[in-house]
Amino acid sequence: MSKLIKKIYIETYGCQMNFSDSEIVGSILQKAGHEIVLSEKEADIIFVNTCSIRDNAEQRVFKRLREFRSLRRKNNTIKLGVLGCMAERLKEVLTEQNIAVDLVAGPDSYRSLPDMLYQVEAGIKTVNVLLSEEETYEEIDPVRLGSNGVSAFISIMRGCENFCAYCVVPYTRGKERSRNPETIVNEAKNLFEKGYREITLLGQNVNSYAWNEPQNSINFSRLIELVAQISPLLRVRFATSHPKDLSNNLLEVICKYPNICRSIHLPVQSGSNTVLERMKRKYTREWYKDRITAIKTYIPDCSISTDIIAGFCGETEEEHQDTLDLMKWAGYEYAFMFKYSEREGTFASKKYLDDILDDIKSKRLEEIIQLQQTLSKQSNQKDIGKIFEVLIEGISKRSKDQQFGRTSQNKVVVFNSSNLPIGSYVNVKITSCTPATLKGEIIH
Repeated sequence: MSKLIKKIYIETYGCQMNFSDSEIVGSILQKAGHEIVLSEKEADIIFVNTCSIRDNAEQRVFKRLREFRSLRRKNNTIKLGVLGCMAERLKEVLTEQNIAVDLVAGPDSYRSLPDMLYQVEAGIKTVNVLLSEEETYEEIDPVRLGSNGVSAFISIMRGCENFCAYCVVPYTRGKERSRNPETIVNEAKNLFEKGYREITLLGQNVNSYAWNEPQNSINFSRLIELVAQISPLLRVRFATSHPKDLSNNLLEVICKYPNICRSIHLPVQSGSNTVLERMKRKYTREWYKDRITAIKTYIPDCSISTDIIAGFCGETEEEHQDTLDLMKWAGYEYAFMFKYSEREGTFASKKYLDDILDDIKSKRLEEIIQLQQTLSKQSNQKDIGKIFEVLIEGISKRSKDQQFGRTSQNKVVVFNSSNLPIGSYVNVKITSCTPATLKGEIIH
């Protein structure tokens, strides 16, 4: 078989896990001899790495696929593939005539992509969406696509077994399994040696990470400690935590290491116990508040962010008000906020009616967004006059005379500078803010 060499463009939608997966795909394809390009106009093959968590995300992907079909009409040699959660969930739809992609690969089948490309080249449409109970891609050194050379993602586990009523992830990503901790630490070390100064440990629920071998049992608290010990100059973040598994032991470890970032993303989804029960979230409002209190006790300077769903099945106005009340109490620094969208195959789609009118969902979502903007501004205003260590990430889009970076609390800071090295640390005194951004001046 002659060697097949193609120029491949990978476009990614959805969460950080998807971006990490795209980097794994890039590495597998490069090792097979293919070239990764940064524009669809250069490509022989276009891969779209997809997300199925919300209907809006899927519709954006379908819109993009139609645009790529238009590009293909101008050049009929271009091949089109779909990767990720939509590939697993909508494999039949994606190969129908109106979409007509050439290749469909689920999250656990990326190793087979080089062989699948040979079939596509021979004119054979190919689909592989088999889920695995072992695959973690642990020995693959990901290609850092579009990287700023400062921040990188490391996937520490795959899959999910929480089975929240609204969520497709357990069905599209399969059984939860953790990656060998030695490979995680080695990947972090290699990134630090290459000049990266911030890594984010990724999993659907990082708190349930578990590696069990004789004389080598490691949970997430111990794993993040091992990564933090690589260097005090390496910032360590993580996403995402499930409230039911956020332990005091983890908070103690974060408190112990200044380079573990003071920022925790703790999705609440709803502030109502009755909604949480319908969502199958496995915790109560009271449990969640206890975890927030613990964070603020152990790590007083920690920022807390969340996810919120507006208009879940059967949500009453009183239940919605419970969510607003909890938001005010928690004082979130920022939040990801969405209207509920029913996903086929989930518990909610089978057992509940999606009975909240869309205009009511929109109204409630707007109230949530407006409140969060107020909370974000209040949080940022409290930072005025404080000095933060900022990791420089690049030049501001608004002015070449300004640079930007992030605090340990994951807040963006813009400041005047003389083009200091990207990846270096600088102390910045905050002088003003918007709801989304801190502004300041360097303290020498």
